[in-house]
Amino acid sequence: MDRTLLLLPPDWRPEALLGFPVPGLGIVLSVLVVLITGMVVANLLGRKLVEGWESLLNRIPLVRSIYSAVKQILETLFVAGGNSFRKVLMVEYPRRGLWTLAFQTGSGTDEAHDKAGHRLVTVFVPTTPNPTSGFIILVPEEDIIELDMSVEDGLKLIMSLGVVIPPPRAKVAPGKTNS
Repeated sequence: MDRTLLLLPPDWRPEALLGFPVPGLGIVLSVLVVLITGMVVANLLGRKLVEGWESLLNRIPLVRSIYSAVKQILETLFVAGGNSFRKVLMVEYPRRGLWTLAFQTGSGTDEAHDKAGHRLVTVFVPTTPNPTSGFIILVPEEDIIELDMSVEDGLKLIMSLGVVIPPPRAKVAPGKTNS
């Protein structure tokens, strides 16, 4: 019998349960114990390390505001299955001739469409460098320019104050998909 199995109570050993010895079961049991112990320690220890890191960042004044804003954005936007920001857009704001990056968050309400007399798109205009302090505007569909940029690249551009420019996407021939 494997020596590891001697640690089990006599009623739990393979001979008692199955009626015959199972060679190598002690090794399998040892590997499982080590694996499960490692998973538990990594999970608990990893969580404590993240909590400690966040606590440290929350003590630094400027870093605290940037970190909490970025964390809030990431938690909001990149939840599995979520599509908070659908497209990266350009809208003329705060006046004609000046363009700003924005994100489409939905379509305007039926009441807004009816009262405006045309289709409106709900757009979130983030502020730099803290995009969580942006605002929502309803923009006529015809006044929007859709960009061929991922939401992630749009957020990087805004949070970097325009320093991190996303690389151009490859042009795709009409009728073909970019995969």
